[in-house]
Amino acid sequence: MKTVIVGCGRVGATLAELFDRAGHEVIIIDVATRAFDRLPPSFSGSAIRGDGTDEDTLRRAGAEEADVFLALTEGDNRNVMAAQVAVEALRARRIIAKINDPLRAAAYADLGLATLCRTTLMTDAVAAYLGLTGSGLPGILAPSGTHDGGEHHEPEAPAGVAGGAVGVREG
Repeated sequence: MKTVIVGCGRVGATLAELFDRAGHEVIIIDVATRAFDRLPPSFSGSAIRGDGTDEDTLRRAGAEEADVFLALTEGDNRNVMAAQVAVEALRARRIIAKINDPLRAAAYADLGLATLCRTTLMTDAVAAYLGLTGSGLPGILAPSGTHDGGEHHEPEAPAGVAGGAVGVREG
């Protein structure tokens, strides 16, 4: 499977490593070359410096027809823009955008974009740890009106092992 990740922060780098070990073809994109230092030496995917919201950069990176496209930068707007490019121009099959604001995450899901809300996930984790009732909101919202029927579901964790070296190229 081809997996594209925009944003090589802690979450992006960790997921890149997991998908790589599971045998996925992984392309991870970030505007900062230093971000790729988070990837392990065993990472065998492609690390590309570039703007993950730019269609030409994504095409040069080989992101077309990705099976999984994750927009995981620190900016909600950047993640939405990257996800829109993936939907409209790249024909990506499964797209998730990290959105920090729970209201915006729900609104984007209603507009057809799967969202991951870090705020909800963290709030509920703290509440559970302290024995309190959580927010009752899903951490991942499936897009409304999709084959999923708008149901909320948790992602499956990849399994497997692969190896190689990290190489950064310009996007």
